[in-house]
Amino acid sequence: MTQEPLPSWRKGAARSAIVNFVTRVTDPDGPAFVPPADRIATFDNDGTLWCERPVLAQCFFAQERLDALIARDPAIAARDPFKAYAERDVPRMKELGKRALLEVLTAVHGGSTEEEFAAIVQEWLGRATNPVLGRRFVDLTYRPQIELLAYLRANGFRNFIVSGGGIDVIRGFSEQAYGIPRECVIGSSQQLAFEMRGDTGVIVKQASLNSFDDREVKPVNIALHIGRRPILAFGNSDGDLAMMRYTLSGEGARMALLLHHDDDAREFAYDRDFLLSPLAEALDRAGEYGITKVSMKDDWASIFA
Repeated sequence: MTQEPLPSWRKGAARSAIVNFVTRVTDPDGPAFVPPADRIATFDNDGTLWCERPVLAQCFFAQERLDALIARDPAIAARDPFKAYAERDVPRMKELGKRALLEVLTAVHGGSTEEEFAAIVQEWLGRATNPVLGRRFVDLTYRPQIELLAYLRANGFRNFIVSGGGIDVIRGFSEQAYGIPRECVIGSSQQLAFEMRGDTGVIVKQASLNSFDDREVKPVNIALHIGRRPILAFGNSDGDLAMMRYTLSGEGARMALLLHHDDDAREFAYDRDFLLSPLAEALDRAGEYGITKVSMKDDWASIFA
């Protein structure tokens, strides 16, 4: 007996919409058939594929790395945006926004080669723990989303992560956690330079931001790095709204999904008040825009993988 798809999704409108959509676009005799080459699915990461509370995981990474830099150069702690992160000043962090987080990350890793940074990320991911839930960040991926990624993959989709988070941190775990190869990750990035160090050519991170992959920049980077408009997009905040509307405004069968964190018993409940990824317009106007809302409380039978 064949197991029904998406076992961690409760039967309801959201699950039915996903299964019906995938069935339609993969039926070669149906009017909504989409060739495999065009079956592109894009997913936000923070709050969509893994837990983003109490603050984004990369905030903890940035703070730890900044502390190490301040130990060598204490004067840095007096300047924004470093001061807010050094002092764990959450209201100020919220005021500065997500871009400031990426500016901290780029500044503290300027001069590192891509191999050096990858080693730093792997060491941190191996031990870094969510202070509220008491589990490693990499163990707080969402089981229903892992199932959805596998279901799409089995039906000829190519899955991509399109995140405001730092691209190289996500690449450090995307393949193991989600089955998404590192080359299928799009995220915020810092400027790079090529250097010869002895007889070895290396890519060196510069202390400046290249692309802040949030809001309207997401569809721009999709066009730049994928070259095809997605037919499915999944996000959880207003930062993902441009990606979802870009997806829905193409020709043929389209789907966009919005995850609402409304389960304070099993995870967290939040939307407009969240620190760096607020949800307001996308939630209020989902029906008008044609976005399918997914309730963590009502649509997911289990949460963490």
